[in-house]
Amino acid sequence: MKKVLFLAVAAMSLSLASCDSKKEDAAEAQGTAIKEAGEAKADAMEEKADAVRDSANKVGEAVGDSADAKDPK
Repeated sequence: MKKVLFLAVAAMSLSLASCDSKKEDAAEAQGTAIKEAGEAKADAMEEKADAVRDSANKVGEAVGDSADAKDPK
Protein backbone atom coordinates (compact mmCIF):
# COMPACT_ATOMS: atom_id res chain seq x y z
CA MET A 1 0.00 0.00 0.00
CA LYS A 2 2.83 2.38 0.86
CA LYS A 3 4.47 1.73 -2.51
CA VAL A 4 1.28 2.57 -4.37
CA LEU A 5 0.78 5.74 -2.35
CA PHE A 6 4.44 6.72 -2.84
CA LEU A 7 4.21 6.16 -6.60
CA ALA A 8 0.97 8.16 -6.79
CA VAL A 9 2.52 11.08 -4.89
CA ALA A 10 5.65 10.91 -7.06
CA ALA A 11 3.57 10.91 -10.24
CA MET A 12 1.55 13.90 -9.06
CA SER A 13 4.73 15.77 -8.12
CA LEU A 14 6.25 15.16 -11.53
CA SER A 15 3.10 16.21 -13.33
CA LEU A 16 2.95 19.46 -11.37
CA ALA A 17 6.65 20.13 -11.88
CA SER A 18 6.29 19.78 -15.63
CA CYS A 19 3.61 22.48 -15.87
CA ASP A 20 4.86 25.87 -17.05
CA SER A 21 3.71 29.01 -15.37
CA LYS A 22 2.46 32.01 -17.31
CA LYS A 23 5.47 33.95 -16.07
CA GLU A 24 7.86 31.29 -17.40
CA ASP A 25 6.03 31.15 -20.74
CA ALA A 26 6.25 34.94 -21.06
CA ALA A 27 9.97 34.90 -20.30
CA GLU A 28 10.54 32.14 -22.87
CA ALA A 29 8.53 34.09 -25.47
CA GLN A 30 10.57 37.22 -24.74
CA GLY A 31 13.80 35.26 -25.08
CA THR A 32 12.65 33.81 -28.39
CA ALA A 33 11.70 37.27 -29.68
CA ILE A 34 15.11 38.68 -28.71
CA LYS A 35 16.87 35.77 -30.40
CA GLU A 36 14.82 36.19 -33.60
CA ALA A 37 15.48 39.95 -33.65
CA GLY A 38 19.19 39.29 -33.29
CA GLU A 39 19.11 36.77 -36.12
CA ALA A 40 17.26 39.25 -38.36
CA LYS A 41 19.81 41.96 -37.56
CA ALA A 42 22.68 39.57 -38.30
CA ASP A 43 21.07 38.58 -41.61
CA ALA A 44 20.69 42.24 -42.58
CA MET A 45 24.33 42.92 -41.70
CA GLU A 46 25.43 39.94 -43.80
CA GLU A 47 23.42 41.23 -46.76
CA LYS A 48 25.07 44.66 -46.42
CA ALA A 49 28.50 43.03 -46.21
CA ASP A 50 27.76 41.03 -49.36
CA ALA A 51 26.70 44.21 -51.16
CA VAL A 52 29.90 46.02 -50.12
CA ARG A 53 31.99 43.02 -51.16
CA ASP A 54 30.26 42.83 -54.54
CA SER A 55 30.72 46.56 -55.10
CA ALA A 56 34.42 46.37 -54.21
CA ASN A 57 34.87 43.42 -56.57
CA LYS A 58 33.24 45.34 -59.43
CA VAL A 59 35.39 48.40 -58.82
CA GLY A 60 38.52 46.24 -58.59
CA GLU A 61 37.67 44.48 -61.83
CA ALA A 62 37.02 47.81 -63.54
CA VAL A 63 40.39 49.17 -62.41
CA GLY A 64 42.08 45.97 -63.56
CA ASP A 65 40.33 46.12 -66.94
CA SER A 66 41.34 49.76 -67.33
CA ALA A 67 44.95 48.90 -66.57
CA ASP A 68 44.83 46.03 -69.07
CA ALA A 69 43.46 48.36 -71.74
CA LYS A 70 46.35 50.79 -71.21
CA ASP A 71 48.95 48.02 -71.39
CA PRO A 72 50.64 48.00 -74.78
CA LYS A 73 50.61 44.60 -76.39
